[in-house]
Amino acid sequence: MRIYLSVDMEGITGLVDADDVQPGGRDYERGRQMMAEDVNATVRGALAAGATHITVNDAHGPMRNLLPEALHPAARLIRGKPKNMGMLDGLTGAYEAMICVGYHSRAGALGVLSHSFMGHEIEDMWLDGRPVGEIGLAHATAAALGVPVAVLTGDDRACEEMTEWDPSVTTVAVKYAHDRFAAELRPADEAHKAIEEAVATGLAGSRVVPAKPDPAVLTVRWQSASVASALRGIPGVTAEDSRTVRAQGALPGLYRQFGVWMRVAASMTNQQPYC
Repeated sequence: MRIYLSVDMEGITGLVDADDVQPGGRDYERGRQMMAEDVNATVRGALAAGATHITVNDAHGPMRNLLPEALHPAARLIRGKPKNMGMLDGLTGAYEAMICVGYHSRAGALGVLSHSFMGHEIEDMWLDGRPVGEIGLAHATAAALGVPVAVLTGDDRACEEMTEWDPSVTTVAVKYAHDRFAAELRPADEAHKAIEEAVATGLAGSRVVPAKPDPAVLTVRWQSASVASALRGIPGVTAEDSRTVRAQGALPGLYRQFGVWMRVAASMTNQQPYC
């Protein structure tokens, strides 16, 4: 059984602030250790369910947060950037399931460190007219590859967002949002035990890949009209208004194109996508 882990950082046990998740932050080194511990709990749960191959994709910011020596030896790590598929790099139809570790809610939601891919630069996103963030777009792209999402870990708002997309996904709340930079935290040992047990149970159950939109329409409203204007130079990208662009295409190709949009935006705003 081949299992793929996409690991973000904002939804990791104990982390609530930019200083916890951004390189150079005063608590970043502690944050990356907490990230590894959530991943290792996930790996232990996957092994208990019978996983024979586990791939971990470091999907946060510079994508160099996880230290290889801190990870469970059963996991293979995809580290660094650029990656053509970003948060889903290396995911193929050869995997039986995907697990989203440390994910957060979309821009506009009152969840811990909530945003969509680029912090303040992306104001909102829609997939086929439905509000979407990193959770929904990852879920839809995995489905297009024929891979079901089995488990998600994060704060309670991220768990609610995943349940809205697919109620069959097992979710684990490791903290409960009080505001965007404040949360009630589950004790680390308790959270890790909950992750391990949920993964073992979630992978052992039957999984159905949801129907995929084909083609899909992705719409993004940017803070900057200048970014939207530049993106209109990409074939297939059209404008809805001065700050909103859209494109239509099959996933996962549309997900890959969105990665190009983010690189264009980053080059114009001096803000790197940090996911």
